[in-house]
Formats: sequence, C-alpha cells, structure tokens
Amino acid sequence: MVAGEASGDLLAGLLLDGLRARWPAMQSMGIGGHQMQARGFEPWWPSETLAVRGYLEVVPHLRRLLAIRRELGDRLLRERPDIFIGIDAPDFNFGLEARLRAAGIPTVHFVSPSFWAWRAKKVETLKCSADHVLCIFPFEPELLAAHGVPATYVGHPLASVIPMEPDRAAARLQLGLADGACVVAVLPGSRGSEVQQMGARFFAAARTLLRSRPALQFVVPAVPPQEAAICRLADAAGLGARLQVVRGQSHTVLAACDVALVASGTATLETALYKRPMVIAYHMNRLSYWLMRGRNLMPWIGLPNILCRDTVVPELIQDAATPEALAAALEHWLQARDAAPETIAALEQRFTALHLELRRDTARLASDAIEKLLAG
Repeated sequence: MVAGEASGDLLAGLLLDGLRARWPAMQSMGIGGHQMQARGFEPWWPSETLAVRGYLEVVPHLRRLLAIRRELGDRLLRERPDIFIGIDAPDFNFGLEARLRAAGIPTVHFVSPSFWAWRAKKVETLKCSADHVLCIFPFEPELLAAHGVPATYVGHPLASVIPMEPDRAAARLQLGLADGACVVAVLPGSRGSEVQQMGARFFAAARTLLRSRPALQFVVPAVPPQEAAICRLADAAGLGARLQVVRGQSHTVLAACDVALVASGTATLETALYKRPMVIAYHMNRLSYWLMRGRNLMPWIGLPNILCRDTVVPELIQDAATPEALAAALEHWLQARDAAPETIAALEQRFTALHLELRRDTARLASDAIEKLLAG
C-alpha cells in the first residue's frame, strides 16, 4: 500500500480495518502513516514523504520522489505481494501501479482522481494503471465505465466514522473549551507547503476578527510534522491565549467548533460531515495556480460545493484569500449564528443529506471488490 499525507493515511487505516477482518493473517507494508501503523502496517517510508502539492512546489523534491518510487517498485517486484493498493496520491501511485500491473501484480486504486472536476486527462492514465478503482463518490463508477475503467462505489469511509449528530459539548470538554464559548476551528492544511502559504493568512484573519469579537476562541489541530511551524506562525500573529494548538484531534476540533476556516481538500468534506459552517480558502505558488486554473472543469474547488452542486459555503481562492476577506466571510457565519439560526439549520440539512448519501459499509464493500479481483 502507498498512502500520501494525513488524509490518505486516514482512508487507508479505515480500509485496513475491513481487510484485516476478512484476512486476519494479512501483512501490509509500503508507504503509510500513524493510522496505518496502528493497524499493523509496516512503513518502509512515512506518508509525509509524499506530502507535496502543486507543480513548482514538487520540483525540489522530484528526484527524491522518483528514487523512492523506483526503489519501492523494485522491492515489490522482488517480494511479489498478492495485491497493491494505491490510496490517492495519483502522481506517485499511477506510475508505480502501471509498472506492477505490467508485471502481473493486481493493482487497486482507492479514490478516483477528480477527472470530472479538473484532471480530465488522468482517466486515461488511470485506465493503464489500475485493475480496479474504489470510488468514494456515487457518480464516479458510471463515468469511469464510459472510459472502460472497472470501478465500485464503496462510499466515503469518513461518512461512517463521523457521527450523524456530533456531540459538541463532549468535544469541548475534551479540549478544555467553555461550553458557551464561540469557537472557530482553523485548518491551514497538513502539508508543509500549505501551512507556509496559508498559515499566516489564516492567523491574520483570526486577529482581524478578534478586534470586533474579542471573546472568540480559535483552535488549530496540527499534524505532528507541522506542529512547530503552526506554533511559530500563531506566535507571530500575536493571538496569545485566544488560539489553542492541539496535536491531531481534527475531528474533535470540528465537533467542538461553531464555524471553521479550512484549506481546500479532504478537511472541507470532514467539516461538512460534522455539519459545521465553513469558509474554504486556498493559496499557492502563482505559476502553479495558473496551470491548475486552466484545467478546472467546475466552478468550485471545495468538495462540499462540488458534491452539493451549489455554492453552499464561500470559497476564497488565491488573491481573493486575503486576511480581511477571510475574516469577513467568517463574520457572515458568526452573525448568522447569533441572529439567523435558520440559515445555519438550512446548511446543516444540506450536509445531513450529503452525509446519508456517502454513508456505506466502506470497509466491507472495498474488501468485497478486492476479493473478487483476487479471485478473478
């Protein structure tokens, strides 16, 4: 297995639960993180190895990543696993999957690339790389079938893990937050490049909000590799006791909060499943943004908006993601919390419907598909 960054590690950990229930003596190894290791996974490299996003951002790491992929492929070809499962990280996994597949090792790709949103050409690469695709969104298998790619909808694992009705009071107790406090979750991303690009913007927005709402409490869940950088940026912003950095616990933070400021990515879907109002933002290297913008096939980049086919939460991208604009967008939700609770209730209804659509027995459905491929 190969899973890149925190979100891939989380998905792979949940998948491993289903695989181990079906094959108790199973051995798993490759590239993975803490969630996978907790299920007995043997990491040859940590998942943070692949935590690079963008075009120019990857250039300094390219030689190292290619060397790791070549070394990993050589080792897998020597050891001949029963199956290889790539979890997301398509730019790394597709080349590896194609090499293993050509050598007769069955390959599964878990999480279809968003070819329907902005990576249209990726579907042809996927066709050459994976024997089967496990899809987390219900409309994907039909689209993949049109391109001759076998696929199974398995639901989104997070929809089964996250409760339909999160317990805000219990989460606040766990984090030491006052039950009546107004809490803003700040999630600047799990990659170093994301924290570098967005951390200062997010914390400047928090400082702006504190001028008119001095009682606000900000909480940042930090993955261990980025914790020190986040603490430095928070200290530089001068937020003091009004900002609390916690190690991990992103789900507890989302359950506890009233509103969230979130970097575009899997965390936006997690926030939606917790039924929390949010502001989605993203900022990256200008040339990388220009290249990615030219490939966008939808008017949104945030998963909640894409899946709802509507702008249900604001998105502030690139130059629009100024601290002032982020603060104003958050203020809109905070005012609704105070004076227009029906607005929050309507959003919660949209997110509840989305949650129900994505909730399936993912571990069982995925292991069923894998068992059929192995028997094939």
